[in-house]
Amino acid sequence: MFKHILVPTDGSALSTDTVKKAIEFAREAGARITFFYAKPEYPVSFYGEGALIDPTTPEKFAELAEEQAQTLLASAESQAKSREVPCASVAITSDVPYEAIIAATEQAGCDMIFMASHGRRGISGLLLGSETQKVLTHSTVPVLVYR
Repeated sequence: MFKHILVPTDGSALSTDTVKKAIEFAREAGARITFFYAKPEYPVSFYGEGALIDPTTPEKFAELAEEQAQTLLASAESQAKSREVPCASVAITSDVPYEAIIAATEQAGCDMIFMASHGRRGISGLLLGSETQKVLTHSTVPVLVYR
């Protein structure tokens, strides 16, 4: 039925659990997985009349975001490979994760998204219009939400 599943992850506890469940789902369905991580963009902060000085440069911020992405994605890939599920991973820099998830789904040619009901923002994010809700609203492929 589903042959290529996009699995977004953000490192939260539920997202980590979702990765495990998605791997089992893909294994039973004979599908492959593309794991996805939306790296945050460099925050530009302003306060009053002057800009706040951040000790982290945009380059260092990007480097740290890439390290975090690679750590999370490598862990997910390792789990999938240990269960003999074909997989790949992709990370895109975006402060609008739901758009990045949908774009990654299209670019990878996935026919389903398997994602957590809420991420780092917690349950309140789900009630206030979480990224999951936005993906559900805008996706053109089926979305399986894991709670």
